[in-house]
Amino acid sequence: MADSQPLLSLDGDAVAAEALLRDVFGIVLDEVIRKGTSASEKVCEWREPEELKQLLDLELRNEGESQEQILERCRAVIRYSVKTCHPRFFNQLFSGLDPHALAGRIVTESLNTSQYTYEIAPVFVLMEEEVLKKLRALVGWSSGDGVFCPGGSISNMYAVNLARYQRYPDCKHRGLWALPPLALFTSKECHYSVKKGAAFLGLGTDSVRMVKADERGKMIPEDLERQIGLAEAEGAVPFLVSATSGTTVLGAFDPLEAVADVCQRHGLWLHVDAAWGGSVLLSQTHRHLLNGIQRADSVAWNPHKLLSAGLQCSALLLRDTSNLLKRCHGSQASYLFQQDKFYDVALDTGDKVVQCGRRVDCLKLWLMWKAQGGQALERRVDQAFALARYLVEELKKREAFELVMEPEFVNVCFWFVPPSLREKKGSPDYGERLAKVAPILKERMVRKGSMMIGYQPHGTRGNFFRMVVANPALTRADMDFLLNELEWLGQDL
Repeated sequence: MADSQPLLSLDGDAVAAEALLRDVFGIVLDEVIRKGTSASEKVCEWREPEELKQLLDLELRNEGESQEQILERCRAVIRYSVKTCHPRFFNQLFSGLDPHALAGRIVTESLNTSQYTYEIAPVFVLMEEEVLKKLRALVGWSSGDGVFCPGGSISNMYAVNLARYQRYPDCKHRGLWALPPLALFTSKECHYSVKKGAAFLGLGTDSVRMVKADERGKMIPEDLERQIGLAEAEGAVPFLVSATSGTTVLGAFDPLEAVADVCQRHGLWLHVDAAWGGSVLLSQTHRHLLNGIQRADSVAWNPHKLLSAGLQCSALLLRDTSNLLKRCHGSQASYLFQQDKFYDVALDTGDKVVQCGRRVDCLKLWLMWKAQGGQALERRVDQAFALARYLVEELKKREAFELVMEPEFVNVCFWFVPPSLREKKGSPDYGERLAKVAPILKERMVRKGSMMIGYQPHGTRGNFFRMVVANPALTRADMDFLLNELEWLGQDL
């Protein structure tokens, strides 16, 4: 028997639902858009985990809460979250806020559809293909295929799976029994997703052969050739090379022409992980960094990074025109991909991927591109390069900073040298003591809320800061603030 008491929900109450959403959008506009992009506000209001649990009251109960309480929950969630749109958020390879991309994300979430069939996503099926076509053209392909994936790691994993299937199509049915020992090759500077993907696909991390990189972090083609020969001598079958355009830490670009030559000689699939650096293709000034990318078989590119399209927006692009994606991943579910539909069933793209439900990731990029135009996006990329160069030149003027290397991208890597170490560079414990500085300064800046910058060790180098110049709202004043703030935070060290 139905409960006679009214439920504390908005089901069927359109007026109340609209009022709630207007209030929530108002909170978002004020707390995220206005305050979250203001340099006068904190990047994050830091709290320790146990305290934060109490402040948020995370427990889920049987009884619902009032609309006023729910709105307070929304405010609290925003208050204690990191504002990645803040001009002083330099921590990740994504940052900033493009209003048109955000508008696309709001529309996408509101429509709440899945990308798998034209039947329920007619606009987005057509839009995805148009956006992918544009990205492929920038790579240098007049035809091909592709799909939006939930992140660059999955895009890289797809590439490995496709290359394996192309070489050994029986593996789709027979699994690993159909395969000899396989070998894939990537630089020691590669993204960790290459090894993760090999493990997930059953190849094992030992199948990943790490190719040497030079002092700037670029793959050495001669060592790639050597590693291929070594793998063959050990009885493994080489099948894929994963090059990187824009490495995570140093921002290095592998020499794609030379790597492509090696792949061509040995008949190997060339995948280019351009998740970070792919957007440089928009710049006539800097796209030479990716010379040779048109020779790749597949490319991973994340517009949610340098273009600020918003998470998540990650494209896997293929030169293949044989419907390899669908042949590799398709399962022909009869309840979803009926072949006797009243429209062209080739528009049902869901069988290209391993997911069933797939969110719409093309609208945010499409709407931003429509509003900005390719020329404005090119200026966005060029501006990031220019600001990175400005930061490097300012950094060199100050005794408190030491550059790790001259950057070729927008990753600026440096040490902060505190007063106590400035006259002791040659001392035996200098490196050990210097490596302890970045974690201390990171804690201080996060607790203060003034900014966020990532740090890491790298090879024989102790901890250093990796400054990422990606937010399109950044100015020279933000670069000056960064250096001044680090000097202030570290003045007593």
